[in-house]
Amino acid sequence: MSFFISQAWAADAPAAAQQPDPIMSFLPLVLIFAVFYFLLIRPQQKRAKEHKGMVEALKKGDYVVTNGGLLGRITDLGENFVKLAVAEGVEVKVQRAAVAALMPKESVKEL
Repeated sequence: MSFFISQAWAADAPAAAQQPDPIMSFLPLVLIFAVFYFLLIRPQQKRAKEHKGMVEALKKGDYVVTNGGLLGRITDLGENFVKLAVAEGVEVKVQRAAVAALMPKESVKEL
């Protein structure tokens, strides 16, 4: 019956496939983390450090803009809050962390 069906002989085992280097498989992950660190994490930490320094350096008489867009002159400083004069006879109390930027005195008309 072997003339109808050819004999199937076992082929030699293929050479062992090379395993990729474990370091090379983690390299893309390390590169992605490095890109995220230098493009996202580091600049955000730098901005947070600058903002913290600016908030700690606030003093009476400075003109500031809050995160809500209020422009005013600091009339009183507390540990966590700041009083801003936004108009004649109008003062608002805001958190220190809500102060977004310090304005130069020349750019603000007297309140």
